[in-house]
Amino acid sequence: MDSGKPYTNLEITDSYIIREFNENIDPIELLWHRDLENRTIEAIGETNWKLQLDNELPLELKKGVRIFIPKMEWHRVIKGDGNLRLKIKIEE
Repeated sequence: MDSGKPYTNLEITDSYIIREFNENIDPIELLWHRDLENRTIEAIGETNWKLQLDNELPLELKKGVRIFIPKMEWHRVIKGDGNLRLKIKIEE
């Protein structure tokens, strides 16, 4: 079933979401967007995908490195090679 989202949620718990972006995604689908809550994201596995926050240069998504995204901050994912898996923690 297609959710219309550019990702698939693989696991959802009370404390985090594991989300995957497929390597075959068209980069045009990776839109600038804002979320309603603070988030901390972390890449699972090695990747060359990137995250770009508003008015900043893209950041490499590195395994084990956490990146905080404030609520309502514009951001986007920039496609790299292979699938991207992220662990997303919703912050208070």
